[in-house]
Amino acid sequence: MRRYETIVIIDPDLSKEAEAPILDRVNDLIPQFSGTLIETDDWGIRKLAYDIKKKNRGHYVRFDFCGDGALVQEMERFFKIDDKVMKFMTVLLDEDADLDAIQAEMAEKASSGDQAEAEATEEKAETSDASEDDSEPEKTEEKE
Repeated sequence: MRRYETIVIIDPDLSKEAEAPILDRVNDLIPQFSGTLIETDDWGIRKLAYDIKKKNRGHYVRFDFCGDGALVQEMERFFKIDDKVMKFMTVLLDEDADLDAIQAEMAEKASSGDQAEAEATEEKAETSDASEDDSEPEKTEEKE
C-alpha cells in the first residue's frame, strides 16, 4: 500500500458548514477504496503566493493517507468537479508503506500527546500556585 499526502486549498469565504461536505466526502472516499486516513491537518486560512480565482487567501487542509492509485484518482476527480476547491496537490510519500507500523506510531504519538498535555496542565497549575504566593507588588524606581 502506498502513502500519500494531499493538500487542498478551499475557498476562504465559505462558512464551516459549507466546507464540511468537502471534508466529509474525502473522509468517506478513503474507506470506500480500502484506504486508511492517517491524519487530517487543518492549517487554516493563509495568504496565497499568487491569486487563484481572484482570491489572495485560501483555507489549507492536508490529508495524510494510505491507499492505491484508484483512490487518488477519485479524490482528484472530486476536487476538479467541486468549485469550492481552488487548488489541490497529491504527493507520494512512500511507495511501500507499512500500515501496522504507521498505526503503531500514531497510537504512540497520541499517548505521548496526552501525556504531554497532562504535564503542561500540571506545570501551569504549579506556576499559578507559585504566582499567588508571590503576591507582593513590585517596587520600581523612577529617576527624576
